[in-house]
Amino acid sequence: MADFPKLTLVTGGASSGKSRFAEMLVARSGRKKLYVATAQAFDVEMQSKIARHRADRDELWRTVEAPLDLGPVLEAVWSDEVVLIDCMTMWLNNHMLAEHDVTEASDALVAVLDGLNSPAVLVTNEVGSGVVPANELARRFAQEQGRLNQRIARRADLVVAVMSGLPLALKGTIPEGLA
Repeated sequence: MADFPKLTLVTGGASSGKSRFAEMLVARSGRKKLYVATAQAFDVEMQSKIARHRADRDELWRTVEAPLDLGPVLEAVWSDEVVLIDCMTMWLNNHMLAEHDVTEASDALVAVLDGLNSPAVLVTNEVGSGVVPANELARRFAQEQGRLNQRIARRADLVVAVMSGLPLALKGTIPEGLA
């Protein structure tokens, strides 16, 4: 696909179909596929979710696990690949749990994305559509996720919201056959 967007952000709620849509989009690129996994399996439920995601991908995906430091992975993306990062919400969560400077980590990520020579598709959760969280950590997480999503969306050529498995273009045009 010659006109594949340089940077795509796919957002939506939990279990909305955003990862599946992102994988279909990447598959349509005509490039080799790199899956960058940011989740960490802290419990049985997350282990099952990671296993389901792995099973959904065919053997043509190259997979790298990078729960924290995406910079070196993105800087090493092959020129004929498209990279899918799933997901930015887990990446942010990992940094917050590790008590890292989230602004510094986000700045570093955005700098690498700005210089990336291959197309990238980033999956994230839209966390600002519900009630205001009752505790400080959850409120801070929602604020940080919203800021990160906005920063990436401003740079993105394509921003897609997925709800109930249905994609809706918020910015740019969804490739034919995926809408």
